[in-house]
Amino acid sequence: MDYLTLLQILDSTIRLSIPLLLACLAGLFSERAGIFDIGLEGKMLMSAFFSAAVAFTTGSVWIGLLAGILASMSMSAIHGLASITFRGNQLISGVAINFLAAGMTVLIAQDWFRQGGRTPSLEGSARFQELTLPFADALRGVPIFGPLYADLISGHSILVYIGFAVVPLSWWVLYRTRFGLRLRAVGEAPEAVDTAGVSVIGLRFAAVAICGVLCGLAGAYLATGLQAGFVKDMTAGRGFIALAALIFSKWRPWYALSACLLFGLLQAVALRYQSIDLGGFVIPVQFMDALPYILTVVILAGFVGKAIPPRAGGEPYVKER
Repeated sequence: MDYLTLLQILDSTIRLSIPLLLACLAGLFSERAGIFDIGLEGKMLMSAFFSAAVAFTTGSVWIGLLAGILASMSMSAIHGLASITFRGNQLISGVAINFLAAGMTVLIAQDWFRQGGRTPSLEGSARFQELTLPFADALRGVPIFGPLYADLISGHSILVYIGFAVVPLSWWVLYRTRFGLRLRAVGEAPEAVDTAGVSVIGLRFAAVAICGVLCGLAGAYLATGLQAGFVKDMTAGRGFIALAALIFSKWRPWYALSACLLFGLLQAVALRYQSIDLGGFVIPVQFMDALPYILTVVILAGFVGKAIPPRAGGEPYVKER
């Protein structure tokens, strides 16, 4: 493998890992507060559709991004009402959101655009453009470092850099602020938080809202940054891979970054090598497409070890009187 091919694979790794990373951090905030969220996939899908649809209609990708975040947060509000206010089963609520998003996006897209459940292709200001970092062109000729900076670090949309910036921000919020301490406490011992006079319901709704914002960013990036429009089921299981990465990282932000980069690398390799000839035996394209999901199961089964979720996760809190 030459240096150029390696750079291309690593570049694809970064692009493919960002929606996983944002969704994984979204699930981290929600589950740290004790709210399990299987509906990451549905929130991303809803955001992807509305961000692409509004960006195409208005011609502004930023308005599309706002629409995608609002759509994702509306799904989070539904999940919050079902699991926090009405104390319903959190897993069933998440699954319902996934089905709701899968059906609604195609139905509305067909009604609005009449293109088989997809939006028209986005162009110009309706898409996030690649950013060229300072001195990228000047340093391109420098051996090793130049292409690394110009072709790997530079040349991504702003949501890629936001995605990586969210990792240290999430760590700081969770481990260096009073809000983060209370959020983690709600996921472990909500009765202690309630005894201290802090609203358990308020903190859990705040975590669900943060989850909605991050899923909105992830979905908007899929439709307006990674691709040029919305197509049916374009999330392609990324929400579930993000959940796997969350377990793999044991609910820690920096580990989540490593896990998502690993899964992004698996996807990049599968896309790069669609078929491999092993001395006359050709590995089929279908196997390469399934490889990231197969390795996800293998990694979770054999390398994670004992991952202990927040103790109060999945349990509705009933205030003692």
